[in-house]
Amino acid sequence: MRHQTSHRMVAAWLQEMGDSLPANRKTLEGSTHPDREAQFEHIHQTVKAFQALDHPAISVEANKQELVGDCTNQGRELRPQGAPERVRGHDFAIPELGKVAPSGVYDQTQHTGWVNGGTDHDTAAFAVASIRRWWPTMGQAVYPHARRLLITADSGGSNGYRTRLGKTELPKVAHETGLELSVCHLPPGTSQWHTIAHRLCSSISQNWRGKPLVSHEVSVTLMASTTTRTGLPVRCELDTTTAPQGIRITDQELHQVNMMRDHCHGDWN
Repeated sequence: MRHQTSHRMVAAWLQEMGDSLPANRKTLEGSTHPDREAQFEHIHQTVKAFQALDHPAISVEANKQELVGDCTNQGRELRPQGAPERVRGHDFAIPELGKVAPSGVYDQTQHTGWVNGGTDHDTAAFAVASIRRWWPTMGQAVYPHARRLLITADSGGSNGYRTRLGKTELPKVAHETGLELSVCHLPPGTSQWHTIAHRLCSSISQNWRGKPLVSHEVSVTLMASTTTRTGLPVRCELDTTTAPQGIRITDQELHQVNMMRDHCHGDWN
């Protein structure tokens, strides 16, 4: 209508009309698997059965890889006014420092956490190596008479139920420890309800928010100092072993694995 105005005036009018500037909200779950609720109930009952027999039940998950160096770390942390933490203007991996890949193990009975701080790729072999290192470090002393171990994991990523490398690496852990391993995977698209995500991983993210991970030693220290109001103790160690990508497992190698599918959704259990 040829009236002269400004973007500020338009913004004020829109605000009076009830408009705002909200961010996207993650509420659409997409399609759900028909056996989703049944799988959650199966996991719950299996965990209770293992705990009743004093066998360990752990929850495992690999966190997002973080850049090591004076790079931006999301979040805000209290500091003296006018003295923010100075970091690089652009975040790129520093070749001599690389990244840190935290892989966590949460003991659902003892309420304790273990983090394997990897310096290489987040592969299925690395995820299994985290369990292998957790047992002699924290698990064996607490469960000296255990004969079985329950592992609950996501359905995707390095701990996914379709990962062939993980299925061939886990029997090696069973052979080394003498434990019978049982694995239950969460249904697809439900990782936000994983036990370890609420009890351990979220606490680590809160503990190191706004703090640049200037070295691997600092990363390990921050993860190990994580605690909660309920007194969650966390132990963390650096894992400098290599985890090469692109390892392919043939059908013949997979068939040699002594693996038995559960009567309830055998691809997840």
